[in-house]
Amino acid sequence: MEEDDGRLRALLTAMRAQADARVRATAAILTELTHDREGSNDDDEHDPEGVTLSSEWSRLTGLAEAAASELQQVDDALARMDAGTYGVCLNCVRPIPAARLEVRPFAEYCVACAEKLGH
Repeated sequence: MEEDDGRLRALLTAMRAQADARVRATAAILTELTHDREGSNDDDEHDPEGVTLSSEWSRLTGLAEAAASELQQVDDALARMDAGTYGVCLNCVRPIPAARLEVRPFAEYCVACAEKLGH
């Protein structure tokens, strides 16, 4: 099991780096887009050329929120590993099956509890 824990920690660490990179990238693009919006009095909603600033803002905001959520889930899973509670369902306190952790390494609930709780 110790080998599995090491592999899962490595997977979570890689996932964390990827999510963190996406958070930083979307934040930088949103900052640039904010700057572009401030300097423009154009009516981009009626511009026939390409994507509007508003739609790009919405798309990027959604991506930023998804990346931040994943980063938090991974950080929480790593904290559970450090606390020795990783792989234990937060609802029924039974072990989360290894197959579930392979697919969803930041899982907080076993399949039965996740379905029951709507997660």
